[in-house]
Amino acid sequence: MKILVIDDDPAMTELLSTLLRTIPAHVIVANSGMEGVDQTEKEKPDIVILDLMMPEMDGWQVCKRIREFSSIPILILSALDHPGMVATALDAGADDYLIKPVSSSMLITRINTLLRRSKPIPSNIAAASTT
Repeated sequence: MKILVIDDDPAMTELLSTLLRTIPAHVIVANSGMEGVDQTEKEKPDIVILDLMMPEMDGWQVCKRIREFSSIPILILSALDHPGMVATALDAGADDYLIKPVSSSMLITRINTLLRRSKPIPSNIAAASTT
């Protein structure tokens, strides 16, 4: 599994990298919004974990840019705990929203849920359900 973490705080990306390597995952880090968009196009990760509050290009803008070329699952991980912010992030194309701080078990569970939902249905199962 390949996970891209986009956050302007290097301490946060390091913490998430360490945590996510235990599941195990190949973790790619971007410390700016534009770098995150570029890494998404280049690396084609299985999921993106995205912070909202970043300078220059914020998480909402990053989410919209990624949605222009990809349907990859995007999980927002933000300290912003306001229903309006959650709604705006989901409207921008995010698939889920978690509020910092979050337990490692909850983060991993949400990642696994998003990945499970994003996998295509095997053709033999899809064919059986239409008959």
